[in-house]
Amino acid sequence: MPGGRRGPSRQQLSRSALPSLQTLVGGNCGNGTGLRNRNGSAVSLSAPPITALITPEPVRHCRIPELPVDGNLLFEFLFFIYLLVALFIQYINIYKTVWWYPYNHPASCTSLNFHLIDYHLAAFITVMLARRLVWALISEASQVGTTSAIHYMALILARLVLLTLCGWVLCWTLVNLFRSHSVLNLLFLGYPFGVYVPLCCFHQDSRTQSLPSDCSYLMQDQLVDANSTGVGNLVKPKDFLSLLRESLKEQFNNSVPIPTHSCPLSPDLIRNEVECLKADFNRRIKEVLFNSLFSAYYVAFLPLCFVKSTQYYDMRWSCEHLIMVWINAFVMLTTQLLPPKYCDLLHRSAAHLGKWQKLEHGSYSNAPQHIWSENTIWPQGVLVRHSRCLYKAVGPYNVAVPSDVSHARFYFLFHHPLRLLNLLILIEGSVVCYQLYSLLRSEKWNHTLSMALILFCNYYVLFKLLRDRIVLGRAYSYPLSSYGLKAH
Repeated sequence: MPGGRRGPSRQQLSRSALPSLQTLVGGNCGNGTGLRNRNGSAVSLSAPPITALITPEPVRHCRIPELPVDGNLLFEFLFFIYLLVALFIQYINIYKTVWWYPYNHPASCTSLNFHLIDYHLAAFITVMLARRLVWALISEASQVGTTSAIHYMALILARLVLLTLCGWVLCWTLVNLFRSHSVLNLLFLGYPFGVYVPLCCFHQDSRTQSLPSDCSYLMQDQLVDANSTGVGNLVKPKDFLSLLRESLKEQFNNSVPIPTHSCPLSPDLIRNEVECLKADFNRRIKEVLFNSLFSAYYVAFLPLCFVKSTQYYDMRWSCEHLIMVWINAFVMLTTQLLPPKYCDLLHRSAAHLGKWQKLEHGSYSNAPQHIWSENTIWPQGVLVRHSRCLYKAVGPYNVAVPSDVSHARFYFLFHHPLRLLNLLILIEGSVVCYQLYSLLRSEKWNHTLSMALILFCNYYVLFKLLRDRIVLGRAYSYPLSSYGLKAH
């Protein structure tokens, strides 16, 4: 109106009257760089830090029921029986005969060419496959409390007898194999150990000390500095004998304790817990890979190396059996070493860690941007700059290092608690479906027998995986508000 009080123009209202985005999400007190104008210069705004204005969404954890897990001794016994069945099937595939021919054309009077089987090799393979079961028996017997000196002496005597028997059988088979086979064939007997020692003992940088069951015990003065990631500064180099002794001990130490999660509030403690769990997970995966390849090598590959040149066998079917044994052993060992309780622990730690999404240059140029700080818990949607790159917070809690690829990989693998379980079900289900298809298409008696025996073992593994998937799927889909718990 003429003569009246003029209100602010649209341009003035949009720039001065409305609160700025920088004020809404936090100022530049150690965290932000300020809002940039159109000329590219930063506008300094005095505002409280981001943690004082926006509280990150609290992390809530689901409760999962205690699912039954096979004991250490029971699992090793079942795993040993499965390997023996697979070894028996491989010998059938190699030394089968056409025993059903009529008597006027006798090909053989037995179903297998028993005179061609090297029993010393079979005994050697059986001892190598039983190494984990023998050590499990010794470990379980050692944990049983003794009430008298007589029981203690009997326990020591039983351990000595068991170890002496295994050592004597191993030496007896090796001596007979040295007498009847060439040096080239004998090199295959210890090939897995010859590969394992250089790969796992010489790389001192990738090995860490034994992790405690509680990764949050480290105090603030023991944490690593800002320039390092993980617990690398806490690791001291070791000599070759110590690394070799630890590597061999890992092959016999079957009862691995599961770490605990204490919901740390400090970003340094969260990252330190992630580094501990990451090292523990890598050690478990390394054990799964080596033992599954070790089992498949001695069960399905080593008998092929000692077959005489005049002996005919189906190479394709034997190699297929080798792949099936390796996949089944991998799934069985992964299920035992990565139980649902351990996967839930990794999921909880990943929820505290968070993730950063790298953005392209020039995007979000008018949005508030902050300098990443290692002592700040960043809420979801915040833009930070780190190492001259722009990142956006993805998780409700974000304390990960934006440029650390291992943190992003850890969050990707364990943010969804059922990802590993779904992957194992997909692998085992694919194997079972393929074996059923092969069973329907099989025309030879050894193919039918081998598929039928292996399928019984795979059904048990698939049943446990599906049971855990159904129970955990309902537990994680249950609303968190109904638990009546406080958020961490």
